Amino acid sequence: KELESLIIEGPTKAGFPGACWRSPMIQTLIYEKFGVQYNVFYISQLLKNMDFSYQKAKFVSDHKDPEKRKEWLKTTWPEISNLAKEKNAYILFGDEASFPQWGSLTYTWAKRGHQPVVKTSGKRKGYKVFGLIDYFSGRFFCKGHDEGRLNSEAYEAFLTEVLSKTRKHIILIQDGARYHTSKAMKKFFEKKADRVTVYNLPSYSPDYNPIEKLWKKIKEKEIHLHHFPTFDSLKDKVEEALLHFKDLKNEVLSLFGFYKNLTEA
Repeated sequence: KELESLIIEGPTKAGFPGACWRSPMIQTLIYEKFGVQYNVFYISQLLKNMDFSYQKAKFVSDHKDPEKRKEWLKTTWPEISNLAKEKNAYILFGDEASFPQWGSLTYTWAKRGHQPVVKTSGKRKGYKVFGLIDYFSGRFFCKGHDEGRLNSEAYEAFLTEVLSKTRKHIILIQDGARYHTSKAMKKFFEKKADRVTVYNLPSYSPDYNPIEKLWKKIKEKEIHLHHFPTFDSLKDKVEEALLHFKDLKNEVLSLFGFYKNLTEA
């Protein structure tokens, strides 16, 4: 347990230069703290037995506001849940994704010395998609956009289309992208207040938006390690995937586990 705590605290606190653990450093740590000479070749197995794994660190924005994130979970989400019951409303989590024609790389198994190779057109163009998923039914609304950058006009057109396909009140949960919060969109939401109630997620909190997981699934299955010689080949592949997930309501519902647990707690 003591060794585990020392490793979790990091190399710097243990008196080593740098912030990345390496096997020889842990070997030295074990000898200095416990007087045990451990063979460096077995350090990785020792760490695995202690439930450690060799991982790449990830960036976390220093702009995150812990208090606003906490408020979202403790106050805003219960408020949204109660409002949805009161109005018999949809709770739609919205976001946009861009699927690059030049493709994307990821890890896969391959023979040693034979790095996987994927052709690429090199075209710096992407197919963009607006999306919304419903917390209660798993219904998935989406609309492709291939005319330049995403903007308020395109976002309004997408939401207008969604409103035309639904009758119930919509509680819309979105991030703070400029085209979500522009003057034009504020005017649109004021005009549609009888149909739409808007909540903005805390800044830099994609982990609070379940549709992010859907975009990840689509990219993993349809985009990573694929070659798209033309923009239309990319567009067709993405549209096929979107259509596929429209029929998989249970799989979409499974993305809401985080919020389901909050509601049941």
